[in-house]
Amino acid sequence: MSIEKRVEATAKNIEGKLQEIVGEVTGNPADKAEGQNKQAEAQVIHTTENIKDEVKKIIE
Repeated sequence: MSIEKRVEATAKNIEGKLQEIVGEVTGNPADKAEGQNKQAEAQVIHTTENIKDEVKKIIE
């Protein structure tokens, strides 16, 4: 399941980067901010999965 979450996070990160770029090009600060928020959400997912992996290593 960890791999699925990581793929989801990577897709969200790419989507966020593209939306941020579109916001910059069009001059739309709302799009830019939403893109940055998606990137932050993706980072949270990656961090959570990293923590889960570390805890799993400790338990094993």
